[in-house]
Amino acid sequence: MRRIAILGATGSIGTSALDVVARHPDALRATVLAAGTRVEELLALCRIHAPEHAIIGDERLYPILRDGLNEAGLSTQAHAGSDSIASLAASSACNTVIAAIVGAAGLPSTLAAARAGKRLLLANKESLVLAGELLMREVRSLGTEVIPIDSEHNAIFQCLAGGEAKPVRLTLTASGGPFRGRSRAELATVTPAQALAHPKWSMGPKISIDSATLMNKGLEVIEAHHLFHVPSERIRVLVHPQSLVHSMVDFADGSTLAQLGLPDMRTALAVGLAWPRRIASGVPPLDLLAQGGQLEFEPPDLDAFPCLGLATAALVSGGTAPAILNAANEEAVSAFLQGRIGFLDIPDTVAATLNTLPQHAADSLDVLFDADRAARVTARARIEGRPRP
Repeated sequence: MRRIAILGATGSIGTSALDVVARHPDALRATVLAAGTRVEELLALCRIHAPEHAIIGDERLYPILRDGLNEAGLSTQAHAGSDSIASLAASSACNTVIAAIVGAAGLPSTLAAARAGKRLLLANKESLVLAGELLMREVRSLGTEVIPIDSEHNAIFQCLAGGEAKPVRLTLTASGGPFRGRSRAELATVTPAQALAHPKWSMGPKISIDSATLMNKGLEVIEAHHLFHVPSERIRVLVHPQSLVHSMVDFADGSTLAQLGLPDMRTALAVGLAWPRRIASGVPPLDLLAQGGQLEFEPPDLDAFPCLGLATAALVSGGTAPAILNAANEEAVSAFLQGRIGFLDIPDTVAATLNTLPQHAADSLDVLFDADRAARVTARARIEGRPRP
């Protein structure tokens, strides 16, 4: 029995994971569910799935969680706080952890699961962006099994399939988001509602905005570098509006392997939960003719969508640069969603923060968290129009 902790249970990844788990009650069980602030949604999931443990990240909401579980007559134990999330991710309550907490907040529990030797289904890309060198060093030293859940990296994982052959190039595909084909000038007045309307994928608000700016793809380039030990110059991005080819891998003999499928995260989650077996995910097989019978590819427009270039440059710079990039982007996306800045202010804020702060070797978590904090202060000051500190 695979006993699963779902960290970020109320988000799009978490709900997709629970859908897959519910299809295989004899093999899969959700034993730990964690959420940040959506306590009522977490309680609703507990009533359906009856986990052994439920955790709400915001400690102020603990009484609501505790009382709600009692009123529902559940034996589920209530917990609160980020320390509880990390502790349960490393505990005997689970043997598999789906790390789907959005943002840098997901790093402590991801590291805890890796150090405890769990099968780690990694959907928190910021853990690799913020601390990829440190996280993968832990993974390699302990032999932790990591299966990426981003559709692109899961596709590469499937193409490599544990074989001996080393890739000579990785190609990550991007849908182009809701603004594909628009010029930089045309993006100046887009609204949060327009940016959230992704044409292919159903995702949370932060990831949806990252997809619209192509920052999501830039973060995935950094992820791919750490996960598959491929240098940045051998990782490329192609815009593929059909979102059916999720990634491609080139080998020395001239072969290119690609993984195709409908844009549904349940496929990647089913791979992670059952690998090397294949189990039903609820996603139907791909019918290319029904999808229009065409597969198109084009280069990304780095003038209209500079976030992709900023992320690649941060990867090349190394050290704390990716942590600065990630923190500044989180602050800028939050401000855009609140209507405090425009769409084009997102890359401008990230670029200004990278240019303002010194970059150091990323040799400890303390250094990385210091860089994260400094980047947030700098980005907020720019957003709010105050002089930079």
